[in-house]
Amino acid sequence: MIVDNPFVNSTPGTNVYVTKGPDAYDNTQRALRAMPLSGLKGLRVLLKPNIGRSARPGAAVTTNPAVIAAAIDVFREAGAIVAIGESPIIGVDLEEAYRICGVTKIAQARKCPLIDMDKRSFVERSIPNGKVIKTLQICEDIDDFDVVVSIPIMKMHMHTHVTLSIKNMKGCLWRRSKVKLHMLPPVEGDDNKPINIAIADMSSVLRPHLAIIDGSVGMEGLGPSAGTPKELGVVVVSADPFAADSVACELMGTSAKETPHLAIAGQRGYGVIDIDAITIHPSHWRDWIKPFDRPPNNLEIEFPNITVLDKNSCSACQSTLLLFLKKYADQLLDYFPNQKHVHIAIGKGHDHVPDKTLCIGNCMLNQEGRGVFVHGCPPVASEILKALTDTVNDCR
Repeated sequence: MIVDNPFVNSTPGTNVYVTKGPDAYDNTQRALRAMPLSGLKGLRVLLKPNIGRSARPGAAVTTNPAVIAAAIDVFREAGAIVAIGESPIIGVDLEEAYRICGVTKIAQARKCPLIDMDKRSFVERSIPNGKVIKTLQICEDIDDFDVVVSIPIMKMHMHTHVTLSIKNMKGCLWRRSKVKLHMLPPVEGDDNKPINIAIADMSSVLRPHLAIIDGSVGMEGLGPSAGTPKELGVVVVSADPFAADSVACELMGTSAKETPHLAIAGQRGYGVIDIDAITIHPSHWRDWIKPFDRPPNNLEIEFPNITVLDKNSCSACQSTLLLFLKKYADQLLDYFPNQKHVHIAIGKGHDHVPDKTLCIGNCMLNQEGRGVFVHGCPPVASEILKALTDTVNDCR
């Protein structure tokens, strides 16, 4: 997927282009027009944004639709055939997500196809040098295109430090196979989280031809979905997605070397992450650095009258639970009217939990009879709320 990259020309070195301004559409167009585009004529281009969840524009959860619109317009002007594709997290209705985040509107106006990449089957791709994963189930649609463009939103991430163009390609993995990357055992002799090693493994065979990083409004703190929006007003573009991610990290006040999956991939030689080895345009780009609050090193979930029982859970369930509690903790006791305290359990290590526990995720199946059980791997926050609502209604 990195061979014959039409965005690479004879210009020496690794180049990254950064634009800044109040208009995300204009920023994206200006950055893309700095790239060689003549080689796109007649090519099929897949735009892979971050639309993993249903969130309104400006919430800093999903890619700004104006950035996607600009990419469509520039690539079509260059003669490319363009479509948008995504494989969201489990439990998300992609058609609804496309609509809520504003992508349906810009796609319909341009008659640009919207693809649910989970509707077809997968192709299996081997990872010859994979340390924790040896194969990937990749959405079949990927092989229908000549060029893949990763268009993430700039966010901190509670488990991978940041999520940018390299990690965004995880959304090309088919259905539940994405979850496997969150459930890997620790690697003996390696202090890195298995998820970060897995993303580096993935990037050896699944990485885009071009990165367009949406830094119009990013997310700081508890990303990828429970953090705080932060306006930055930039777009970062490069034919080396690792270099693009490295520059984006700097703009966020961190570095690729502090981001395990990028550091591992850089050490393996998959791309350039050394900021001093990258030619960045314009030369005064550092004026636009705006440090993001980082995720806490130790995540503690503390809410009044709620106890979280966590034994051997994966990062996917942890993220889901945190997002659910941030949204609905104040309402939780309403679903347990005869209780003054609620227990919530996640993880596959529980032999016993208290009666009337809210058991979240398929790993809790052995405790299904103890209280309210929510299927999913992981379930999304709306599914947890629905399970609680259905339980209350069944008791009436």
